[in-house]
Amino acid sequence: MSQLFVNADGGLTTAGYAITIIAGIVLFLAAVYFAGKHSSKNKLTTKQLVFCAVAMALAFITSYLKIWNMPWGGSVTLCSMLFIVLVANWYGAGTGVLVGLAYGILQFIQEPYVLSFFQVCCDYILAFAALGVAGFFAKQNHGLLKGYIAAVVARGAFHALGGYLYWMDYMPDNFPQSLRSIYPIAYNYSYIFAEAVITIIIISIPAAAKGLNRVKQTAVS
Repeated sequence: MSQLFVNADGGLTTAGYAITIIAGIVLFLAAVYFAGKHSSKNKLTTKQLVFCAVAMALAFITSYLKIWNMPWGGSVTLCSMLFIVLVANWYGAGTGVLVGLAYGILQFIQEPYVLSFFQVCCDYILAFAALGVAGFFAKQNHGLLKGYIAAVVARGAFHALGGYLYWMDYMPDNFPQSLRSIYPIAYNYSYIFAEAVITIIIISIPAAAKGLNRVKQTAVS
């Protein structure tokens, strides 16, 4: 049955793509429904939905702007994580997790690799949904910066978990055996932190920080 949805190289077949897209739409709509049902105050307005959609689109576009690729998955992109973090900073952790979840599904459709259902959850769904934790820091001083760092750490934790469970056999022969126990952490955080450093430098530029603040004021007004 798995051969119907996953090819020999670990990618998706046509049927696999179809099921993934349908499942992604269903999951996203269900998440939006239950998030909004808790309280009328939690329902996103049309304006907020538009900002979320634009942010997710920009994240997806910038995910193609890769500075470099890692050999076994993962890449340093041009600030793609930032746009999901911005949503969490504007509208809270719950909305950030929702948009991150939807973005994770898009990432899976973009570059799918399947070893198991839980591996897909670790590498795509949970990892990008975890970017929403940035919303917990939104009201603090330097909330965007603190939230971004927390989001990066949270995303890397799920990638590292998937690495321990599924990717240890891909460890390079020249990697020090004495450090084998930290290989998934070192591998995944190497490219995530590299992108984080680039992003933090950019958002720390006064002109960029001022522009992001203006966008936030428009988004939440």
